[in-house]
Amino acid sequence: MPDAFIYDAVRSPRGKGRKDGSLHEVTAARLSAEVLNAVKTRNSLDTRAIEDVIWGNVTQVAEQGGCLARTAVLARDFDESVPGVSINRFCASGLEAVNMAANQVKGGAGEAYVAGGVEMMGRVPMGSDGAAIAVDPSIAMGSYFVPQGISADIIATEYGFTRDAADELAVRSQKRAKAAWDDGRFDKSVIEIKDINGLPILDHDEYMRPETDMQSLGGLKPSFKDIGETMPGFDKIALMKYPHLERINHIHHAGNSSGIVDGAAAVLIGSKAFGDMHGLTPRARIRSTAKIGTDPTIMLTGPVPVTEKILRESGMEIGDIDLFEVNEAFAAVVMRFMQAFDVDPEVVNVNGGAIAMGHPLGATGAMILGTLVDELERSDKETGLATLCIGSGMGAATIIERV
Repeated sequence: MPDAFIYDAVRSPRGKGRKDGSLHEVTAARLSAEVLNAVKTRNSLDTRAIEDVIWGNVTQVAEQGGCLARTAVLARDFDESVPGVSINRFCASGLEAVNMAANQVKGGAGEAYVAGGVEMMGRVPMGSDGAAIAVDPSIAMGSYFVPQGISADIIATEYGFTRDAADELAVRSQKRAKAAWDDGRFDKSVIEIKDINGLPILDHDEYMRPETDMQSLGGLKPSFKDIGETMPGFDKIALMKYPHLERINHIHHAGNSSGIVDGAAAVLIGSKAFGDMHGLTPRARIRSTAKIGTDPTIMLTGPVPVTEKILRESGMEIGDIDLFEVNEAFAAVVMRFMQAFDVDPEVVNVNGGAIAMGHPLGATGAMILGTLVDELERSDKETGLATLCIGSGMGAATIIERV
């Protein structure tokens, strides 16, 4: 079976996902086209060599609807012979796009792909697609559906995570993200986004709040306490599923949960033959990929069983991994991962995460994989694992090795 290699990884900066965010004027199609074009330009790529563009996107309605991947191809400088397909595995869509592309290469279905994703959360609000899992009572009741924030608080309650511990993780994420930006660690991957007149509009992650400390976080109210304890009373639904819990401890708030942002990311994946033909040097080999379904109510514990699965299928142990990127959807997600595997926090999200920089749903998986490639090179490490929790109870993971 051929190997699949990462030849390049690029991303936009993350813009605040609201009307005054710097990327608010940019559509999902245009931002996707910008990162696709960066892959083409940076690698002097004849795009006719690309078998397909696989593009993750969660809220696939309005201007993010249709086959956004094909729209992005046509919106910029890719040859019209390149097709595109849009996929949705919720928060892991960007990573799943990469995994699908890698497995296509390994299976011999083409020599090269561009994969990644986009989410313009300030233009197309999360949940505006009216997903059946949340709004169809016949499904929601049977699966004991609760919003993700409640799920995060269930994890905290079940595994004994305190608000102080969650806030400490959030402060650490902010400090690490600032240090990474100050040290130029994202320079290789982040491209500047310009407006239609060619004027710069954003070249950095603007959601960051590096001044965050325990005192400022201590003044924030729990974000999910009201919807949990009062109407519609999601805590009661959760306790029906988990009767051994006396109550749900609501520890998550805006400061220790991922930020709502806009962004896009792309990864160039190909075989060795592709690289040789186009004079490209591989940066990492995609060793293994995995996905799994999990309890849909607690929902966000997927990184643990999917990591167990990918390690088992790869014949590896947790100690074989040098660096981890665990998406910071909520503080408790990362805390549970570190608890389950007894992983040193010093090797997890070493450049900060989504609590500090934001979580553009469909793009995040590709973003953290690119960050992992960059950090393996910078720190002279060999092996890394990227993983995300996923709505409705799933997990996805990828193991890469430096070349």
